[in-house]
Amino acid sequence: MNSLFTSFRRSLLLNPNPHHQFLLHRFLSSSPRSFPPIPVEPLIQRLQSPAAHDSTFTPPHQITVPDLSTISNLLENTNLAPGSSLESALDETGIEPSVELVQALFDRLSSSPMLLHSVYKWAETKPGLTLSPSLFDSVINSLCKAREFEIAWSLIFDRVRSDGGSNLVSADTFIVLIRRYARAGMVQQAIRAFEFAKSYDPVCKSASELKLLEVLLDALCKEGHVRDASMYLERRRGMMDSNWVPSVRIFNILLNGWFRSRKLKQAEKLWEDMKAMNVKPTVVTYGTLIDGYCRMRRVEIAMEVLEEMKMAEMELNFMVFNPIIDGLGEAGRLQEALGMMERFFVCESGPTIVTYNSLVKNFCKAGDLPGASKILKMMMARGVDPTPTTYNHFFKYFSKHNMTEAGMNLYFKLIEAGHSPDRLTYHLILKMLCEDGKLSLAMQVNKEMKNRGIDPDLLTTTMLIHLLCRLDMWEEAFEEFENAVRRGIIPQYITFKMIDNGLRLKGMTDMAKRLSSLMSSLPHSKKLPNTYREAVDGPPDKDRRKSILHRAEAMSDVLKGCRNPRKLVKMRGSHKKAVHDDENLIDDLNEQHGDAKGFE
Repeated sequence: MNSLFTSFRRSLLLNPNPHHQFLLHRFLSSSPRSFPPIPVEPLIQRLQSPAAHDSTFTPPHQITVPDLSTISNLLENTNLAPGSSLESALDETGIEPSVELVQALFDRLSSSPMLLHSVYKWAETKPGLTLSPSLFDSVINSLCKAREFEIAWSLIFDRVRSDGGSNLVSADTFIVLIRRYARAGMVQQAIRAFEFAKSYDPVCKSASELKLLEVLLDALCKEGHVRDASMYLERRRGMMDSNWVPSVRIFNILLNGWFRSRKLKQAEKLWEDMKAMNVKPTVVTYGTLIDGYCRMRRVEIAMEVLEEMKMAEMELNFMVFNPIIDGLGEAGRLQEALGMMERFFVCESGPTIVTYNSLVKNFCKAGDLPGASKILKMMMARGVDPTPTTYNHFFKYFSKHNMTEAGMNLYFKLIEAGHSPDRLTYHLILKMLCEDGKLSLAMQVNKEMKNRGIDPDLLTTTMLIHLLCRLDMWEEAFEEFENAVRRGIIPQYITFKMIDNGLRLKGMTDMAKRLSSLMSSLPHSKKLPNTYREAVDGPPDKDRRKSILHRAEAMSDVLKGCRNPRKLVKMRGSHKKAVHDDENLIDDLNEQHGDAKGFE
């Protein structure tokens, strides 16, 4: 940590920026007037309290399982490929695995599914290890994350056939399968997993068919397959008693799905159908309606639904207030959002951490950091501790406005105060450093992230590879790509194209062939979004700068005597896409993975 801080300070001295140095000075100042004042003191006080020195206290991310670091370091060895060679190396350590050790490895290396599969195969052969259902489900989840569904099913069938092994295969196992299939866009496979589960006796005894059906519909709706979910439900209804009416939870799931897909007409029709079937709405139903209308920028209608709830004398809680406060904030109506929070204080439950985080987010989005800091102080004064999500909104602001120094300073403050950054925190910090071209710092932050038990995912890996490409470090970019594949991550095709083009332009044809061979062995799409195509197929950075100069000279010649506007249109704007290529890519990846909290 100290070396990282020192490196950062050195980089500031080597890359002075008067505006950013001024901001950094304000941040480092201990004066109460420093701007923007982002408080972190309460956690410091708690860490200094007697309770903090209790011998039973274990800070977040600190894993005390023996031999964990030995195996983690072994898995970092890029010379060991998943399979028999890695399993042999694990044997040579002489470590006797326990369920706790293997589970800790799965928690720590969640973004390296193929390595984890090798760890499982090695541990399974040890006579002293008795698998637990939760560990078995972690294995299935890891395999499905790498889209190794056939191996996952093979493990399930092996356990089902073995004597007593079926105890490991539970309803939770199939819930993992269903959700992973839905996330992969494999709708029919998710349905088949549900239908197998409901016909498997041990699962039927532990979970009702209705519960599994709700899980299936929820998984499909959350991944944007609400139409498929609705059609499947209609087919199911056709096969059941004509008097059967879906549960209120099923209606809530489908309502949420239609709103998430921005299909207002279908959502409102479903709401009418629900009332026609005399299904009594719950607080969750009204909360889903309010959240849906706010999501679609119809806050006024959401507030009418809130009044309807009051007329029905239903309990008003965070499920209805939080979406409205967030919707008003998203619309820039921050004072009205604060007024709505005052109404929330009257309720028995009162504002939650989600309420405060929403306000912090929207004040930051509006560029009002002092306002966001006031909300932070308010929540602390009311006994609500900030979470990594709270501070991530500040990091998003710093990232958007290229305030790397301010972001790094806040990061150091949080670490010193005892806060534990999450995956998104590191993603935002790495994004800032990559956009600022600070490779050395980015690599050190990446290393610290691993040391804190957070495995680099597709998003982080993509950013680092693209930074290496921009710096003409093609061999290092290839090594990162190769290591990602080794861990079970499938890089995007655009990343492959970027490295492949760079290697060929530099004459590194042997490495380019190895890269192509590696990519051809992976399931992938060759589709490239139009916004990326020019940057991928175009020249690298140094040649691009020359190209821009040539274009400027050509434009100057055209402007001297051009009377045809069409000629000017052809000359302008094309390199803007290249300049914003990585920013667009990050937005695209966030859209794909942003709602994946439960299954990372």
